[in-house]
Amino acid sequence: MGGNAFAAYHGYAITDFTDFDPHFGTKQEMRALIDRAHARGIKVFFDITAHYTADVIGFDGDHPYRTLAEAPYRDANGRPFDITAMAGRQDFPKLSVEKSFPYVPKFHDEASAQRKKPEWLNDRTLYHNRGDALEFAGEQILFADFFGLDDLMTEHPRVVDGMRRIYTDWIDSMDIDGYRVDTVKHVNTEFWQAFAPTVKAHANARGKHDFFIFGEDLTGDPTHTSHYTTAGRMQSVLDFPFQGAASQFLAGKGASLLAQALDADDLYTDADSNAYSLNTFLSNHDTGRLAWMLQRDRPGIGAQELLDRLRLGNALLYLWRGNPVVYYGDEQGFAGTGGDADARQDMFPTKVAEHLGQTQVGTASTPARDNFDTTHPLYRQLSSLSAYTAANAVWKRGNQIMRHADADVVAYSRIDPVTGHEYLVTANSATEARTVDIAVSASDFTFRQDFPVRGTGPTSGANRTVKVTVPPLAVSVLRSDKPVPDAQSAPKPQLSLTAPAKDGRTGLLAEVPGGSRAQATFAARIAGQANWTVLGTDDAGPYRVYTDLSKLPGASSGARVELRVVVKDSTGRIGADGLFTQAPK
Repeated sequence: MGGNAFAAYHGYAITDFTDFDPHFGTKQEMRALIDRAHARGIKVFFDITAHYTADVIGFDGDHPYRTLAEAPYRDANGRPFDITAMAGRQDFPKLSVEKSFPYVPKFHDEASAQRKKPEWLNDRTLYHNRGDALEFAGEQILFADFFGLDDLMTEHPRVVDGMRRIYTDWIDSMDIDGYRVDTVKHVNTEFWQAFAPTVKAHANARGKHDFFIFGEDLTGDPTHTSHYTTAGRMQSVLDFPFQGAASQFLAGKGASLLAQALDADDLYTDADSNAYSLNTFLSNHDTGRLAWMLQRDRPGIGAQELLDRLRLGNALLYLWRGNPVVYYGDEQGFAGTGGDADARQDMFPTKVAEHLGQTQVGTASTPARDNFDTTHPLYRQLSSLSAYTAANAVWKRGNQIMRHADADVVAYSRIDPVTGHEYLVTANSATEARTVDIAVSASDFTFRQDFPVRGTGPTSGANRTVKVTVPPLAVSVLRSDKPVPDAQSAPKPQLSLTAPAKDGRTGLLAEVPGGSRAQATFAARIAGQANWTVLGTDDAGPYRVYTDLSKLPGASSGARVELRVVVKDSTGRIGADGLFTQAPK
């Protein structure tokens, strides 16, 4: 890595995809660790990359990034071709080291020519070879070398097949339970469409039916993150939109972004996944730790207030839809001083000079000491939250409905589709108590305090509202003593087109009068065809789905498309509606 040696700690500079870095031990030791974890009910995920490899290829002279327009790819005979149009195709052109690239790729030395494993990674024509990134925007996100790392040509079918073999082999040899896929936006969509379903199918065929693949797209825009669970065919992504909205709320900057994040959930709905599969989090190595962000956003914050805001954040994380992910060390009050290397403190006594004197929240400890304290207040709180949510399936399956988001207070319901009970979560990020009137799904039934303490609660009135008082920097969970009543008649949905998503996906909306406990399944087909394509099922109003109609089987520009929604209510009664539109031109 030369002058970029510092960057290699992140794990991108891979030479051998078939073995572990010897710093971490052997395959046998890793398999033993995984077996012990499984014996304790712990699942093990590997953090992977599909395009970064070690820097063993270089170019003569300076080599800044050259655009596709100024230097298109050429086949082995020197004829230019559009790599974006050929991505993933089996008739991908044959390439030449001398004729195909903006720069002629050369190994740094003779040893580099055989350094990578598997052997196919030593083929220089399987890399983009367009030079170093000048900025991380536009086409450079997909085609540029990142700090000199050799960037694989993931559009090439040989690369697709090679990476699928690498990561299915790890399932077979290590018996792992899933993959976290780094930097998915740096790889073309066609790669993920081929990679993710095949790897999951391989795991399923070996009896690992819960194998889980989720990606990392570092952006707060749900239009972008949802692209990888819909078009990209991954099961999930890290929920950066939630993280950004939650950090703003916890810093006392209002609840509006949380409402926007939840409203965007329908962007994730498709035939095999939705926003409830997302991995929610508050801290990670990219963003930094929440404690550091709160100190940055609230200068002079006191130790007790900082601890209270972290507790509030943990409660929100566990009670929101999705799969909560706790960044290691947050349970020990680690704060750090920023993102990336500044958020990677050691759990054991550190030897990193920059970490030695850092303060931690809720304890007198520092990274200079061993930090595995099961009595730490945040450890105890997270343990309590984990036990509480694991004991009640509503936190896994309950559809989430935004009820209130104004200034310092956010409130939402989780309604259990099986039992019908409504859980009302109200969070207050102000330093004073707040009392708010919150809409609920039915009138004249009592809500009882369910968390953090159990006891009596308010009663909803004839106007279907509950008056809730929440202490400062706290969360309240109320549970209805009766199920939300069923609708009095069968659903009569009204299907319409709604505003499209920012990326052009067509928006469909089903209005369902009285349908607080219903499921709306959307489907489409090109007019005249026999088979329908299921677009997705939404279980919380507003009932919506966003889809690219141009991808329907048999679609052509301007083709007539038939759309339909089928709504099933809590009693099993069904109603339907449909309309016609045109595929995008």
